Amino acid sequence: MATKRALLVRLSSLGDVIFNIPLAAILKANDYEVTWITSEKGYDVIKNNPYVDEAILAPLKKWKKQKFSENFKEYIEIVKHIRSKKFDIAIDTQLLIKSFVWMIFSGAKRRIVSTSAREFAFLGGTEIIGKIQSDNVHHAIENYLKFAKHLKLDTSKIEAALPDSTPEIINKVDELLKDLNRSKPVIAVAPATTWKPKHWNKNNWKKLINELEKDYTLVFTGTSSDNELIEDISGGKHLNIAGQTSVLELAEVFRRSDLLISLDSGSTHLAWATRKPKIVTIFCCTPTHLYAPIGPKEKYIAVTGNIPCQPCHKRVCPLKRGRNRCTLHPDYKEVLNAVHSLLPINEKIL
Repeated sequence: MATKRALLVRLSSLGDVIFNIPLAAILKANDYEVTWITSEKGYDVIKNNPYVDEAILAPLKKWKKQKFSENFKEYIEIVKHIRSKKFDIAIDTQLLIKSFVWMIFSGAKRRIVSTSAREFAFLGGTEIIGKIQSDNVHHAIENYLKFAKHLKLDTSKIEAALPDSTPEIINKVDELLKDLNRSKPVIAVAPATTWKPKHWNKNNWKKLINELEKDYTLVFTGTSSDNELIEDISGGKHLNIAGQTSVLELAEVFRRSDLLISLDSGSTHLAWATRKPKIVTIFCCTPTHLYAPIGPKEKYIAVTGNIPCQPCHKRVCPLKRGRNRCTLHPDYKEVLNAVHSLLPINEKIL
């Protein structure tokens, strides 16, 4: 039985919420009752998660669209609920003003933040650890685990999990994939993300798809806004379920795939958390050491370019000439070789 109560404050994004699940797992393994407050982006992967006792939704997206007076009652109810839990510790891994307020109102005896905090969010803490961001050595997950190390907990084992698929989710995915050709290995392709410099060049995608379709069954995933890109690079020849899945339905699609090809995106991190498919991740502007899936090289390969400006880790390309040239790299053959390495076929690319 849990003897201590911990509040974890991580509101967004989906990828960062997933990167915090190993921290929740370690707290849970050390007899903490874990409550996690998050926003709409991460709520589905936290609610009913085996490492989380209670998920609290702070609907930031909805609140931004409404006047403060419309949100105030709901906000106060969440604050009252949090204070009623009488937390022993609260951990802020968001490190922004939007997480600062939850830390202040948590009532926790120990409120742990990092010197990486921005917008004066460090003022929400009673204990401040060193930097967990801008670390050029450790993976993002390992950086978040520094909070556990501060609590003198063993961080040698990295675990992640998602909620189990419900019968409704299983039935929905059964229907979506009913016409999928399973006589060949199934590769899920998630070719889009949020930052423009994270996107791989469309011509590279087209060349890769032309090669893959000879030996593999392809299914394309994403949001409805990705459909134009998907139809362009796939030639409209493959199953496209973009915009037809929730986060947990997408996780179920990945569980039924042999391999995922994606970018540095929420899709990659979601697939990693399922522990099912092999993953080839294409990195353009962001660093592999921070965001590539953690695990054996027989299961996860990150492919990146080798031009001087990679990785710049910037949302907007700083170059005046050759803007976003990192999106041309790596070459499609490198990605294809990575796929063949994880899902071998008789004929290798030269």
